[in-house]
Amino acid sequence: MRKHPLYQPNSPDSDRPRAPGPRGSVPLAFILIAVNVLVFLLSMSAQMMFAWFALWPLGSTEQIMVGNSSMAVPPFAPWQLISYGFMHGSVTHIFFNMFALFLFGLPLEAGWGRWRFGVYYFTCLIGAGLVQLVVASSSAEVYPTVGASGAVFGLLLAYGLRFPNSVIVLLIPPIPIKAKYFVVLYGAAELLFGVTGMMPGVAHFAHLGGMLFGLLLLLKWGWRPGR
Repeated sequence: MRKHPLYQPNSPDSDRPRAPGPRGSVPLAFILIAVNVLVFLLSMSAQMMFAWFALWPLGSTEQIMVGNSSMAVPPFAPWQLISYGFMHGSVTHIFFNMFALFLFGLPLEAGWGRWRFGVYYFTCLIGAGLVQLVVASSSAEVYPTVGASGAVFGLLLAYGLRFPNSVIVLLIPPIPIKAKYFVVLYGAAELLFGVTGMMPGVAHFAHLGGMLFGLLLLLKWGWRPGR
């Protein structure tokens, strides 16, 4: 039986995360973390970056406040489907996203390789952005979307499928839970929050969009339930 790129059932280490390789190379996950941190630091001193690199709704003509001045909402631009994932609104926002990228991204990249990991990460990021554009078009509010959370949720899904019995220790609350249960609980919570409007200010459907596009890509790569 040919080994599957996502899950290798005949391998005794198939359910154990491994360190990335080859030796001496810098994992793409670390590069993504470094770029995110650099862009965050730049955006703190140049607020206008949010006007051009955040993800804005399609066709809006609203006015927003940037600093002490008013400006028209920038039009949607294709690059925003990638650039928004490198913008973050606060230290807490970027910390939790980068911690999750480190926690889930490194083991996945070790198993997939840099190229496949990069394709998966940006597919989830762009997919989350597309879903957010659809959701924002049906909302009366005009607001930008920022953050790598959509891609991170895609990584969470893949991690739960690749290492279902791996134990994750949550930060808040600090309790251990198997990855497969964590994925289900987190996904269900995002769906609940998105439908009910609980926890406003968070792009819950974008998070689910990242998971959806990640799942579609995994299916295209040959993953099937139970394999």
